[in-house]
Order: sequence, then structure tokens, then C-alpha cells
Amino acid sequence: MDSLFVGNRIYVNSERYPELFAGGILVSGADGRVSKIFDSPQLVESFLRDAPAVEIHNFGDLVLMPGLIDSHVHINEPGRTEWEGFFTATKAAAAGGFTTIVDMPLNSIPPTTSMANLRTKINAARGKIFVDVAFWGGVVPGNSGELRDMINAGVVGFKCFLCPSGVDEFEHVGEKDVRLALEQMEGTGAVLAFHAEVECANHDHGHDQAEPKNPKKYESFLVSRPDQMEAEAIDLVASLAQQYEVHCHIVHLSTAQALPTIKKARANGASLSVETCHHYLSIAAEDIPDAHTEFKCCPPIRQRSNQELLWQAILDGDINMVVSDHSPSTPNMKLLTSGKNQGDFLQAWGGISSVQFGLPLFWTNCQRFGLGIPDLVRLLCSEPAKMCGINRTKGSLEVGFDGDICVWDPEDTFTVTQDIIEFANKANPYMDKKLRGVVHASFLRGSPIYRQTEKFRAPMGNILLKKVARRGSKIIKFE
Repeated sequence: MDSLFVGNRIYVNSERYPELFAGGILVSGADGRVSKIFDSPQLVESFLRDAPAVEIHNFGDLVLMPGLIDSHVHINEPGRTEWEGFFTATKAAAAGGFTTIVDMPLNSIPPTTSMANLRTKINAARGKIFVDVAFWGGVVPGNSGELRDMINAGVVGFKCFLCPSGVDEFEHVGEKDVRLALEQMEGTGAVLAFHAEVECANHDHGHDQAEPKNPKKYESFLVSRPDQMEAEAIDLVASLAQQYEVHCHIVHLSTAQALPTIKKARANGASLSVETCHHYLSIAAEDIPDAHTEFKCCPPIRQRSNQELLWQAILDGDINMVVSDHSPSTPNMKLLTSGKNQGDFLQAWGGISSVQFGLPLFWTNCQRFGLGIPDLVRLLCSEPAKMCGINRTKGSLEVGFDGDICVWDPEDTFTVTQDIIEFANKANPYMDKKLRGVVHASFLRGSPIYRQTEKFRAPMGNILLKKVARRGSKIIKFE
């Protein structure tokens, strides 16, 4: 049966329709795609007079907009499922209004660095996903011969680390490895994403022997990962992006010092995009309490003055998208449990969990910058879809696109408490914070995957693979 979504504030992310309008969106029951848009209540009423039976969802004054897309999520299944699995991660995404996420190639065992490992990852996801899931592959030393096959299998692109990743099975690469990968990727349409930090030869990493650092002070960790590590890495990425016809992408930018390099590379013709994360926009280093290692991530959260420059870059259009970099681990890995190393920022695992709260984190903060719903959808939806090559069916509610819908109240507020968190390990830096923007429901191809009133139905997400063919790209199920 077709589904008709009715509301007084609809945003379809199309220049052909008003920014927010009262009306309806018809989603086909046959393929789950948008079949008609009614941009007035009168057109909805006219349709219903003559229409066959349809299931009507009337959301009144709540906002209906495209389901959000998070292109940077670590789902650590198989191998480290106790950190995060497909079932819990995708439930959290659905509860946050996200209908598509893209899985990073680490920290699962095995990592997604070969065709065999990609099959293992996909098989682990089957039957467990509440939202659609696409996949990044990984570039590590010696696997350049695997890349073309993985591209043809449908990964959105590849991620590499320019410094140690933190896990032995995903080694970092040097310039020679990156060039080999770029040569394999030219002409394929795949993206190469960089964790852009490098070791700096003239930096002591905070280990000043004359003055030992207190490992429970956040400042001790912050000085061990200076802006220079990112800036030097991004110098290299910008140079490479100007030499190869491959779209390059900088993940989780934390330092504003690198923005002039990025702008210059783009002016010189580089296809180069950049993301930042909710924690860099929401939290300042000055506010991180001692021993609260749930705030640790790499690159680190920096000072408030830097944060203001990141927001200005968003306003100027220099940052393309905002993502979670949801990177969970167990409490003992974060050194949150009792023991002699409890609260040690230098030894704790670096990663922040937030896939469920991206919408309200961003919305709460963007109020003071005058950003609206179109900006939110662009940065948290359509730009990630474009970068991942899934923007022919995702990121808009135009006719022919998937009927993926986020329903939310932009005026209402809530407090982050443990009982509402759906991801596996609850520790996060937002506990007890009051946020603006409450998600009421998420629909995937017109079917409900999350509702405040009844929570979740059975997992119905698809595995998304970007099939590369001469006739273009399409989204398919992996068989």
C-alpha cells in the first residue's frame, strides 16, 4: 500500500518547492520511492478524494525532511562487536533521524581491506540493520591490488591513516602507498579519505622529562596532538589532490589552521572535500574535566577560539559536511572503570559515541549562527550523499528518490540520559546535556523504523553498494 505523509512543515530539499510548505509526500508501496509531492493542503485533499486506499501519516506541525546520512560511523562487527555492532549502531542511527550510514573499515576484525574481508563484513551485517548501510574500504600497505575489485564490488571509497590507527591490523600508510592507491583509483569515481595527522619530528608529544605531565589533565593529551600534526598532513593531502584525478576527502578536521591550505588546493583545481564533527563544534578544550576520558578523540577537541573558526568555515562554505565519527569502545578501553589508570587521557582509547545525537547537537549550536533547516540538511544529508555517490536516491525527497523521512520537532528540548541511548556503550561527553531538536519518527522507504511511541520494528535496512558500470551508478542489494 502507498503511504501519504502529511504535515504543515515539509522540506524536500529541492529548489522546485518552497523552503517549508504544508502539503504531502506520497511514497510508493511497490518500491519505497517518492511518487508524488503535493505542495498545498488543497492538492492533498484533491488527491484523497479520488485516490485508492493509502496509509496516511499526519504529523501536523512537526518538520518532515529527508532522512539524515552519517558518512563516518565505526561499526566494529565482527571481531569487536562488544564495542559496537550493527544491531545497536543502526538502532541508534534510526532513533536520531538517520536513515543511511556508512561504515568505516576499522575497527572490526578483519578490517575491510580486501574482497574477502568485505564479504565477511557484509555477511555480518545481514538481517541486523535498521537503516541502510554502505561501506568504506581501507588502504593499508600492500593492498593496492585489492582496490579495483572492491570498487567494482561497491564500496563508496577508501580510508587511510597517515599516522598509527590505534589497531595493529589497520596499518598506516606513507606517501608511496598513497600514490599507489591513487593510481588504482583514477577514473573509478571512488573517494580516498584521509585521517590527516602525521608525526612531527620537532614535537616532544607532551613528554617533557623535566616536567612530567599529569595524565588525568586533558591538556596533557591535547599538547601531545598539536595542530601541526594535522596541518602538515593536510599539506600532503592537498598536494596529492592536485596531482591525481581522484576525489580526496579529509575526515574529522579539528584544526582551523589547515583551512587556508584546503582553500588554496581547491582554487588550484583539486577535488577536495572536508568534514568536521559534532564534538569539535559542541565542546571546547577549556571545558573538559579532569579524568573524563569520554571526551578523548583523535584529532583532539581544541580550544574555543579554534571552534569559533570552524563555525565560521561552515558559514563560509569551506567545510562541506558534519558527521559523528561515532567511534565507541568498552568502558575498560576508555579507562572509565576503577583501576590505577582510570581517567588517564594518555592511555585511554580515543573515540566519541554520538551517532544518535547528531541532529540535536548541530541544531542546538547552529541557532546562534543563524543557520536553518536547509543548512542542516545540506551539511548532515545531501553533501554526505554526494560525497559517497548515493545522491541519485538519497538526500532529497524529490520524486524518484527513496522515501527516507526524518520527523522531528525543532522547538522541543530533551536531556541526554542513559535510558534513551541506543548505542551499545553509553559513555559519551553529552550526558545530562539539554539539547534542542527532538526526533519523533524515522521512515525508511516509507516504512517506519523508529517511532517515539513504539520504538523499533524488525530491522529492514538494505546493504548499499555503489555499483560502478558504464551506464552509471545505482544502489543495489549485495547478493
